[in-house]
Amino acid sequence: MLKELQESYGKIFEEGLMNEINQVGTLKEVPEGFKLMEIGDYIKSMPLLISGAIKILREDGDGDELLLYYLERGETCSMTMTCCMGDSKSEIRAIAETDTKLIMIPVAKMEEWTAKYKSWRNFVFDSYHTRLNELLNTLDTIAFSKMDERLIAYLKEKARVNKSNSIHNTHQEIAYELHSSRVVISRLLKKLERMGKIELHRNYLKILAL
Repeated sequence: MLKELQESYGKIFEEGLMNEINQVGTLKEVPEGFKLMEIGDYIKSMPLLISGAIKILREDGDGDELLLYYLERGETCSMTMTCCMGDSKSEIRAIAETDTKLIMIPVAKMEEWTAKYKSWRNFVFDSYHTRLNELLNTLDTIAFSKMDERLIAYLKEKARVNKSNSIHNTHQEIAYELHSSRVVISRLLKKLERMGKIELHRNYLKILAL
């Protein structure tokens, strides 16, 4: 585990912290679609991503989801940190976007490392800053962008995170993550296909020129 930890976080954390993470952390591998965290759960550990990607979602009162952001290698979830510090329930859902490898850190170490290691404090603050900017970007997109613009941005980001121009999601799944309806998403996808920007196939689509 130490070798993988060094490859992803060696330039971020000091040696003492790396050794402690290696001692108390648990290496975990989860498949695509695995639910790592559910809304309402108490959080007992915090993830450090080694490889893969995790999507973070919110849910409204009707049970509809909204994609907030992705976590990738070398990152963690600041919302998880907040819940860890306050011993409160999770307000987000975390699902593996791809096959993912991560190190789970016991919550008891959060405050200890914040006081003990400068590199950990910087990592925590940088994570809060990054996630806040992503949340503001999501809010701006919802408030100011048309649905076709949101869909294009979503497809581009999905392709980047998965490192593939083929997106294996149904129209209904895309609609859920964009907090829209399947009818609207299907109509917009067909419009993009007529424009030569994507190809639609059964249960997946291929990006050509977005």
